[in-house]
Amino acid sequence: MNALPPLREVIARHGLSASKALGQNFLLDRQLLARIAAIPGDLQGASVYEVGPGPGGLTGALLDAGAAVTAVERDRRCLPALAELGEIFPGKLTLIEDDALKIAEEPLVGRGAHVVSNLPYNVGTALLLRWLGAEWTPWWSSLTLMFQKEVAERIVAKPGDDAYGRLAVASQWRSTPHIALPVHRSAFVPPPKVASAVVHIVPAAEPEGVSHPVLERLTAAAFGQRRKMLRQSLKAVPHALDALPALGIAAERRAETVGVDEWVALARALSSS
Repeated sequence: MNALPPLREVIARHGLSASKALGQNFLLDRQLLARIAAIPGDLQGASVYEVGPGPGGLTGALLDAGAAVTAVERDRRCLPALAELGEIFPGKLTLIEDDALKIAEEPLVGRGAHVVSNLPYNVGTALLLRWLGAEWTPWWSSLTLMFQKEVAERIVAKPGDDAYGRLAVASQWRSTPHIALPVHRSAFVPPPKVASAVVHIVPAAEPEGVSHPVLERLTAAAFGQRRKMLRQSLKAVPHALDALPALGIAAERRAETVGVDEWVALARALSSS
């Protein structure tokens, strides 16, 4: 275990403050950060990819757990504080100043890396959907990501839940997500207006014969008019209504009652038609 300086001291020394424009909220509790770093399992010798490290609180916890970390930060104000971590853990931290939405991750970190990140709120969902929508089996072996609690609940929601929608289907049709750790708003500086939660996601087997674009088109149509019956919301998707009877899915149902397995079965039927 390396001696890490108190994060409040690091922030003060470098004159840092969280940028609302960049969706930043800093986590300062070293114990909490260590708990987050432990969620993927033993990181000794593992490769970890982190987006938006800020002043390096989670980065330090990941390095302390034995990981080699590649961190992408677009806020150059934070780079000197992160560089200090590189001096404490020689050869273990690779810093990239860039926009994570423009990064090709696999050439940087290889296959089998863990993604662990307190994601900036304004890019979190976009990055998640990109990582979930990649070719399967993906380059990452797990995702451990901080979201607003409302978004976390949408990722793990089940049919019939108010939070169940496109994000749940996208997250669950070929991976397994669960909420690993709730995080109170008081843990952040500045405290956000909402609670947060860490979601842990591991890849699962990809269902055979399913076109991802077809599944996306179905869920976009159905959840875009979620209060309407499927006979109305799926009218614009060719052959969708014709496929429902054979699958035992009543056209009178609404999108939020249709389970992930049923969406997959419908997408499979249309993928082969």
